[in-house]
Amino acid sequence: MQQQDKTYQDLINSLQAASALLNLESKSQIYQDILAINNYLTNPNFQIAVFGPFNHGKSTLLNAMLGNRTLPIDLIPTTGAAITVKYGSEVRTRIMLVDSTEIDRSGTEILQKFAVLDGNRQMRQDVTSVEVFCPHPFLETGVEFVDLPGTNDREEQDNLVRDRLLSADLVIQLLDARKLMTLGERENLRDWLLDRGIKTVIFVANFLNLLEPEEQKQVQNRLLFVAESFRAELPSGFSNLYRVDALPALRARLKGDVAEANSSGLAAFEAALQNIVGILHPNRGSVRLPRVQAIASQIQLLFKAKIDPLISEIESFNDKQKAKIEIKQKAANLITKGFVASVEELRNWLTLTNLLTKYQTDAAVALAENNFRSWQVNTLKKDLIDLQQAIVKWLYQAYEFFQEEQPEDLLIPFPSEPQITLPPQPSNTDSLSETGSIAVGSGIGWLLGGPVGAAVVGSISYLLNKNIQEQDEKSAKASYHQQVAALCIAATENYLDRFSSQGLSILAEYEQKAKNVIRFQATKEPLEIANKYEDLQRLQNGFNQLLQKLKEAGINSQYQPYQEIAKHQNTTWQYSPQPEKTTVNNTKKTVESPSPKPEEVEAKFRAWELDEEIARMKAQMHNSGKKQQTNQAPKQPKTQAEKDQLTRAYSILGLQPNASLAEVKQAYRTLVKKWHPDLFVNQPQMQKQAQEKMHQFNEAYTILSTQN
Repeated sequence: MQQQDKTYQDLINSLQAASALLNLESKSQIYQDILAINNYLTNPNFQIAVFGPFNHGKSTLLNAMLGNRTLPIDLIPTTGAAITVKYGSEVRTRIMLVDSTEIDRSGTEILQKFAVLDGNRQMRQDVTSVEVFCPHPFLETGVEFVDLPGTNDREEQDNLVRDRLLSADLVIQLLDARKLMTLGERENLRDWLLDRGIKTVIFVANFLNLLEPEEQKQVQNRLLFVAESFRAELPSGFSNLYRVDALPALRARLKGDVAEANSSGLAAFEAALQNIVGILHPNRGSVRLPRVQAIASQIQLLFKAKIDPLISEIESFNDKQKAKIEIKQKAANLITKGFVASVEELRNWLTLTNLLTKYQTDAAVALAENNFRSWQVNTLKKDLIDLQQAIVKWLYQAYEFFQEEQPEDLLIPFPSEPQITLPPQPSNTDSLSETGSIAVGSGIGWLLGGPVGAAVVGSISYLLNKNIQEQDEKSAKASYHQQVAALCIAATENYLDRFSSQGLSILAEYEQKAKNVIRFQATKEPLEIANKYEDLQRLQNGFNQLLQKLKEAGINSQYQPYQEIAKHQNTTWQYSPQPEKTTVNNTKKTVESPSPKPEEVEAKFRAWELDEEIARMKAQMHNSGKKQQTNQAPKQPKTQAEKDQLTRAYSILGLQPNASLAEVKQAYRTLVKKWHPDLFVNQPQMQKQAQEKMHQFNEAYTILSTQN
């Protein structure tokens, strides 16, 4: 019993919490049903309600069962309140008023003032409860009778009856045999009883004695049909239909006429009623829980009406955020890929070995010709700027896309120009007679001037040639112009070494700063969504708690618990530089090829593809809240000029008309790799032809990509 009481109390708490979460109006029917169910579950007594339209003899039947005129009866609707009849050692009445005043009187005369309809057939508004105590042995077993106002009279009375029926363990529906089961009675049976899980119902037919014998037989058949149509949940072996002539039964009881009481049907009904109660009372869970299930089902529907739209809205927001994050992640990966490749290209360029291989000869010659500054600006600086801009471009792409930290420009300064101190020049030596003294070009002058300067320039190439240098190391003594050439070579090597070290250091610092540029954070959820998420959690918790308490009470539900929706996380992504590879510098030289390699052209094309993909994703981000169109048909040209333009574009790329965008891209890629102007830097005529073709390819690609 204690466990059952705890289960009921848990249900009550859960229903009350649900009412608060749903913000139910206190005057709403579901709110009143919850109150009725809560009162029902806390009532230890077995309550029997007598229910039916006015003037059906409800109070008369109860008085007959109690054996006296305990309750007010008259020819007009009289009962103006729900009167609960309980066990007491003497007959007395207790009335509670709205202002908490308690009126306790001996007998039942006070009912005429507080529990009867007034002259306008209105109920009193200041009465909250009416109780009558009576020393009847049936009541002493823990049974209560409830005499309800008649229905089909006033809406206010109907509402009171409807509310009180929910807290009755057993309902006696009184029928008038003269007008059996009117439309209103059928509607009340369906709406007030069946739909709310109240199926412990007994039908009692009154006034059958007022009909002729032949009419009684016809009515009996109709009564049987009514009883069989309604499948009452009563103990096995008991009928749900009885005949009681209420007024003759009351008269028989007042006179003590047992035979007349039996002939009125009262004795048979009382015996059946006591047996039914004796079975149902100890097992009230089977009676109560269906009522709870019916109300809980309505509450769950109200929960779902609030929860499901919130779920849809939050999931829609999360889906949009996820789509944006995926786009940003792809963009971050593309930008990182391009940035890393550009950084790696500059880093390789800055390694001393590569700088010496590519620039030392020209640098030393420029130094020998007193033209080092011009060489630095026109050659070394130009190449450096191109490489620096290739890196910075990616950071500005990141800033434009993610709007995090604005990047700084990458600036690698040049070391001070190399200085050399000339050794004393021998006056009696014909330096031009030495091996490797031939000048590398005509009209070259140097600080030394004349043929000696030209010889120094020639010796630079001589000394930087690996094989000759190795042979030269075996010579006993270097010539003067070879000594000067060696000084120029050493000075430029020192210059490039300083440039390499400083450049690599600045590049490493710049790459670290890129972390704050190539990064993004998921958009913080709006306050409106955050509040809705909190509302959703509260509602889901309330729904799931109610579901759990119903399960613990043995009440089945058609619903499953809600799973918590993962809250939108403020994702942060940041570029992480890879550990710098250790590069071993060496001064071994290789002959540089003046033309770019095919893989360099491929790298440039990939960079172009990255730019195009990032631009596409920017447009997608801009339209992320709009419905995406799939399998969209290409735009159809309107004029003949447009048709001719498309035909020519397809022809230039070597495609059939109406080729797909993927085919257009592939054709364009193939042609660019074949005709990129950088492939023909040493072939002026071919380079000019390639430039013309690239112009045509670009124009055709632009037309067709826009069309598709």
